[in-house]
Amino acid sequence: MTTASARRNTAAPARTWWWGFIPFAAMSVVHVAARLVEADDVAAPTKLVLMPLLAAAAVWVLRRNTWTAPGLLLVGALFFSWIGDGAGAFFPQAPELPIMLGAFGIAHLCYIWLLWKYATPGPFPRWALVFPLWWVLMLVTLWPSLGGLAIAVALYGIVLGGTAATAARCNPVIAAGGVLFLASDTVLAFRIFMPEVMPGWTSALVMLTYCAGQGLIAAGFLRGRPSRDQ
Repeated sequence: MTTASARRNTAAPARTWWWGFIPFAAMSVVHVAARLVEADDVAAPTKLVLMPLLAAAAVWVLRRNTWTAPGLLLVGALFFSWIGDGAGAFFPQAPELPIMLGAFGIAHLCYIWLLWKYATPGPFPRWALVFPLWWVLMLVTLWPSLGGLAIAVALYGIVLGGTAATAARCNPVIAAGGVLFLASDTVLAFRIFMPEVMPGWTSALVMLTYCAGQGLIAAGFLRGRPSRDQ
């Protein structure tokens, strides 16, 4: 192989790394639109395709490095997010919310480990102090409505805020993804525990911020890796 050929083979993934995200982005648009118009027959199945498509995008970028520690952590985070997304469909006889909290809790632990160790993070920015404050305000507001799930929700809030705070140490794309993921679960929490204060269109808002958050975390992490990982 000539030097020029080697250079082309190395550079090509850097130019095409984002191609794998096109199916995920397109399905996200379809799903959010279905939520907005309350087309449940479209929203339900498309929700279960979102994380597999995002995982496929990650594999497209990582190629053989999918089986390294960072690749497995990213795919693991997306896998457990998928379990959380489909908790009701996958485990119809079990209580849905505890399974969701557990699956997404594991996903967030994967993200925290991934971003802390492999995303070349810097120091915590001062604005990240908003995340502990968010956790306290959420618990104070929702506590009367949480019932037997109060401790589980409090623990989940720690790992959710942990992902957002760890993302804040990384590049701006990852940081934005962490904030959007947190925003999605914040709106969802109010929809679950205080539905009387949430209009119907917030269902679409939950999924818009969720898809954008997951996509930005994955893309922000993967963007700097293609040329050196291929």
